[in-house]
Amino acid sequence: MTILKVYNLGNQETGTVDLHDSVAESKLNPFVIKDVVVSYMSERQQGTHKAKGRSEVAGSRKKLFRQKGTGNARVGSLQSPTRRHGGVAFGPVPRSHAVSVNKRVRKKALVSVIGSKIRNEEMLVVEDLKLQDHKTKNLAKILQELKLGKTLVVFSEEDPNFTLAARNIPTVKCVHSTGLNVYDVLNHKNLVMTKDALLDVEGRMLK
Repeated sequence: MTILKVYNLGNQETGTVDLHDSVAESKLNPFVIKDVVVSYMSERQQGTHKAKGRSEVAGSRKKLFRQKGTGNARVGSLQSPTRRHGGVAFGPVPRSHAVSVNKRVRKKALVSVIGSKIRNEEMLVVEDLKLQDHKTKNLAKILQELKLGKTLVVFSEEDPNFTLAARNIPTVKCVHSTGLNVYDVLNHKNLVMTKDALLDVEGRMLK
């Protein structure tokens, strides 16, 4: 077991938490991480793009002129993709861009990036996120004293004051432990997790 120190928002040590070695000492696996990030980004695509095909373009279906004798190329109708205002040949249609990745790979990637944050001393475990008020400037001062830059905050029990205060800070993102993903961890330099959230994530990763 790996022992991590637990702090409060005043940067005072309040205790420790035991973390399984398979999580704390996991090696960085860029190939697995890449697959999971690609899957995450592809799922965020709306896939609502649409172009009208020749069967969907408005207009008469009548043959424009006779087949032979005019000297012109053969034309069937106004909807032909070769004509102006005609349908689009092989145009985009609404579809899902999702790339499936199995659960084991997702777990492996998340454990990998968490282990990397621990080794690089970019992860902070806090007792809780309880604030006396929801003033943004007070939270900004706390983050400055903790020397935190772009930060991802993970909780298992939401504190309304902390969420409201963090909402106006563009470099801070708050997520529930069940919504923790590889992309968000990589997209933030610092990772702050409550003790309960860390144990919750550890439990799910070891299943």
